[in-house]
Amino acid sequence: PGETNLRLADAVLINKVDTAPAEAVAQLRQNVAEINPRATILEAASPISVVDPGAIEGSRVLVVEDGPTLTHGGMRYGAGVLAAQRFGAKEIIDPRPYAAGSLQATFQKYPLTGNLLPAMGYGATQIAELETTINRSAADLVLIATPIDLGRLIHIQLPAQRVRYSLAPRGEPDLAGWLKAKLGR
Repeated sequence: PGETNLRLADAVLINKVDTAPAEAVAQLRQNVAEINPRATILEAASPISVVDPGAIEGSRVLVVEDGPTLTHGGMRYGAGVLAAQRFGAKEIIDPRPYAAGSLQATFQKYPLTGNLLPAMGYGATQIAELETTINRSAADLVLIATPIDLGRLIHIQLPAQRVRYSLAPRGEPDLAGWLKAKLGR
């Protein structure tokens, strides 16, 4: 479906150009132009934010990322790691020694998750195991970089911050201008 969507697209938005290597963005632009030369190519960044960047500086942090992105998606890191790096965390701690229940099997099956805690699901058991793992950890601070606000589902006994990101269109044509021209509004 991905290639079909690309072939049928009027526009292609290349996101995260702020963190992707410039060569990768250039290669993607070339690939899009070859497959669908009539598509308009737009670019955007995904800047991250937290409420208190100063609390991260010098801290040992536990990073909770979206599980399927790390496991099935094969991503090595996400917004939580970027926040830890950008705001000067002393260390990203390894969650594996603290893993509860099925998270132990997840780490064995997906060893490339490394020092990141994958939130694998939101069923009652998975949430309880995630809560136990987080609260067992020796982190100074928990960085929650999941699509869902875990703080609303679990009781985290450690200081925690949610990592958010937004869409920031870059260059010309920009997304809003393209949409306005396309839709006539």
